[in-house]
Amino acid sequence: MINVLIVDDQTIVRAGFAALLAAQDDITVVGEAGDGREAVAIASRSRPDVVVMDIRMPGMDGIEATRRILALPGAENVRVLVLTTFDVDEYVYDALAVGASGFLLKDATADELVSAVRVVARGDSLLAPQVTGRLIREFTKQRRNRPQAPAELATLTARETEVLVLIAGGLSNGEIAQRLVVSEHTVKTHVARVFTKLGLRDRAQAVMLAYESGVVVPGENAAN
Repeated sequence: MINVLIVDDQTIVRAGFAALLAAQDDITVVGEAGDGREAVAIASRSRPDVVVMDIRMPGMDGIEATRRILALPGAENVRVLVLTTFDVDEYVYDALAVGASGFLLKDATADELVSAVRVVARGDSLLAPQVTGRLIREFTKQRRNRPQAPAELATLTARETEVLVLIAGGLSNGEIAQRLVVSEHTVKTHVARVFTKLGLRDRAQAVMLAYESGVVVPGENAAN
């Protein structure tokens, strides 16, 4: 079962999301919160697998709540799915920077929301990679004065660096396997080593690092 915490300051929105997700055989709604502080308190007790997090809320917003939830003891496997009204929103960049695993537009369909929760719970891909990639490219281009590659990048092999670039292009493990003409198991091994060497939680952080360090240059297609 996937345990989900829903965070939104609009009662009717929370109720709708809760009803939709609770109706799924593999999802349990373990809590609802109307603001960031309440979300952190509930997360500390219920240990959700996925937090469906609104960004813009009075008091503590979704960014600070995401930061605090992911810093809780034992929260290493918690995934945060950010909800936003706009597809290009600096708040989304900030949410990804503090550890959110992906984002979804609030006008997404019911099926898209359910699928997004399952994808984030698995931790195996970014949501809407073409939109997320565009957003990350835009804001890293604005914020970054010059690439500053972390020293850990030097520990990657040539193949691991290639895998990191393809992850930044939004490719799944299966797509990377096809591109490199190797087995998907081999790709999973490379991905795991990249995450371990660079201290990454998931693919969202891998994309952020690839752009911010200059491994992938904003405006270029990382998947080519």
